[in-house]
Amino acid sequence: MLGFLSVFFFFGHPVDITCLLRQTSFGVFFSIGVSSVLAKTITVCIAFKASKPGSIWVKWVSFRLSISVVLVCSSVQVLICVIWLSVSPPYVEFDHRSYPGKIIIQCNEGSVIAFYSMLGYMGFLAAVSFVLAFMVRTLPDCFNEAKYITFSMLLFCSVWIATIPAYLSTKGKYMVIVEIFAILTSCSGILGCIFFPKVYILLLKPSLNSKNIIMERKKLRV
Repeated sequence: MLGFLSVFFFFGHPVDITCLLRQTSFGVFFSIGVSSVLAKTITVCIAFKASKPGSIWVKWVSFRLSISVVLVCSSVQVLICVIWLSVSPPYVEFDHRSYPGKIIIQCNEGSVIAFYSMLGYMGFLAAVSFVLAFMVRTLPDCFNEAKYITFSMLLFCSVWIATIPAYLSTKGKYMVIVEIFAILTSCSGILGCIFFPKVYILLLKPSLNSKNIIMERKKLRV
């Protein structure tokens, strides 16, 4: 939901405040979202390991672990954005060269290194979450949350891998349109892949939302 809200900074006439906030807010909000998915993936892995008798992973099954993962991973992105704004912040640019006879008012990202560091770190979090979820995708049905996370991160990574070349090959308002499309698509993908199966069961297949069904599946697997 925070990712959807970050889109509003990309609308309208570029001014100093929107140029400062649009990429940094997008990076921080998305890092919080992807970190939450990563924390959920780690919780799924640990919960399955802790279900075995005498497992040492039992002590790691706690709400504090998820909060710690989100805080630590998000703090790194916040630090990157603070350094970016301190050293070479984005600013309003008047482009006279791209189209002769026209002046394009756009946001210059300032430090290109900081901009791609922000994107790269977000991609790193998504890749780690995807790898972890892919490794545990074959867990029993009562732990199949990993399957949905795998699909959501696969869609997230695919969208942004396809977006980068399109972003670099466009200019002006089309760059903004490409990024808005990528943000909305990746946000919708994460929400859809993770929550749509749950909503489907709750609204259309409530009979599957039963402990008896889970126990029967466990017996069949045994």
